[in-house]
Amino acid sequence: MADKNLFIGGEWVPAADGKEFATIDPSTGEAIANVAQAGKADAERAIAAARAAFDDGRWSGLKPAKRAAYLNAIAAGLKDKSAELAELEARDSGGTLRKTKGDVGGAAHTFRTAAELAMEVPLTETLPVTVAPGPSLNYVRHEPIGVCGGIIPWNFPLLMAAWKIAPALAAGNTVVLKPSENTPLTALELAQIVKDAGVPDGVVNVIPGFGPGAGETLVSSMDVDKIAFTGSTGTGRRILQLASSNIKKVTLELGGKSANIICDDADLKLAVDGALWGIYYHTGQVCNSGSRLLVHRSLHDEVVDRLVSKAERIKVGPALEKSSTMGPIVSKTQLETVERYVKIGQEEGAKLVTGGERVAVAGYEGGYYFAPTIFTGVEPKMRIAQEEIFGPVLVVTTFDTDDEAVAIANDSIYGLAGGIWSSDPARAMGLADRIRTGTIWINDYHLINPRYPFGGYKQSGIGREHGVQGFLEYTETKHVHVDLTRDRAKHRWFDLVVPPDEV
Repeated sequence: MADKNLFIGGEWVPAADGKEFATIDPSTGEAIANVAQAGKADAERAIAAARAAFDDGRWSGLKPAKRAAYLNAIAAGLKDKSAELAELEARDSGGTLRKTKGDVGGAAHTFRTAAELAMEVPLTETLPVTVAPGPSLNYVRHEPIGVCGGIIPWNFPLLMAAWKIAPALAAGNTVVLKPSENTPLTALELAQIVKDAGVPDGVVNVIPGFGPGAGETLVSSMDVDKIAFTGSTGTGRRILQLASSNIKKVTLELGGKSANIICDDADLKLAVDGALWGIYYHTGQVCNSGSRLLVHRSLHDEVVDRLVSKAERIKVGPALEKSSTMGPIVSKTQLETVERYVKIGQEEGAKLVTGGERVAVAGYEGGYYFAPTIFTGVEPKMRIAQEEIFGPVLVVTTFDTDDEAVAIANDSIYGLAGGIWSSDPARAMGLADRIRTGTIWINDYHLINPRYPFGGYKQSGIGREHGVQGFLEYTETKHVHVDLTRDRAKHRWFDLVVPPDEV
């Protein structure tokens, strides 16, 4: 039997066909657990459990205060198991302990914030009274959608699970979550925390598996009312196609090639550290990484010298070692992808000024380590400046004017995030207004708060997560019109079709 089973209908069950898969520790390249592999039958079983839990009102029928209490209990459960979860996440994903400790705290904060939103966001909103064509009372109701499918990536496994589950539950929906086959372990631990919090059976279901089996069944099901997906733009296109089966609601948080702009009046001590943080956080495996660094030409040489000096002092090592500041790439396949892009950059004529190769870590020869990498002389149309690499590769491009910086930043199919480094707040905010992207940080980077909306323009996604906007993505909007006259004579538009009563 697998070390970890599927969580369906409040029970831990094996896959219907008995299939399992191994999940790998990127720090060692070795398997750390065998996990039940959900297929079509398992996804259908999970959907049926979620459908029943929604339709009978065991969750959708609860008052917001009761749902909030459950969400706060889940947050408390995450806090109680924070050390255990952080270590498990580090082993399964390759994120350093420094990162994964923050992720566990972020997941708990996401559930607490969702609980607050469940209480704060009015589910009924009165609209202005109208007297034309007749006096009436009008109001809007925000109602839960139904069964929500969540499909999450491998870079932030626990945090992404919270991003999908918490707002869905807060709004009164039930959930089927498919974690990445690369990193299923903490999502399964979260399922146990949900169960321990007393959430009714069937409200949350977790089914690790692969896209063609579990994922496509979930997205194409007629009994699933919404899909929330975080991952690649290519997979997002496929999800849109499959979701058309019943025109289900879809929110997508997809790829990015975010521009991080250093203006000529920037504080370089702050900006250089911010540029390094923007790209090398979690080994560059972040959708909103500042992977394109746009530097004013007058600062280029000094900025690059500082970047290289600091990048070469980053400690690449095993996720569980406290001294590691950058961990491994998540998988052998992704490591090879990063290597391929380094080769592409060199073939395109960009200058490799540091990194560009695997790192050998004593005692961890099977791990997937790669050096912090920097290219200069990068033209905006080069593939390494246009395509998402998802690794520790920074490409540096120069600009001369603010207009040029904006043009380069916007020259992308993506629009997820970006940064601006300037000592002039008005200048920075003016630039931010002109850049077509979902989040802009000014003199900071990577700060995401579940109180504030997050999502992308263009091929970086559809819809928003977090905040009131993210909460409302999990609701349907109903308009109710109440006539205030109760008088047939004042409903003169009836006469267009309906003969009046004879006297």
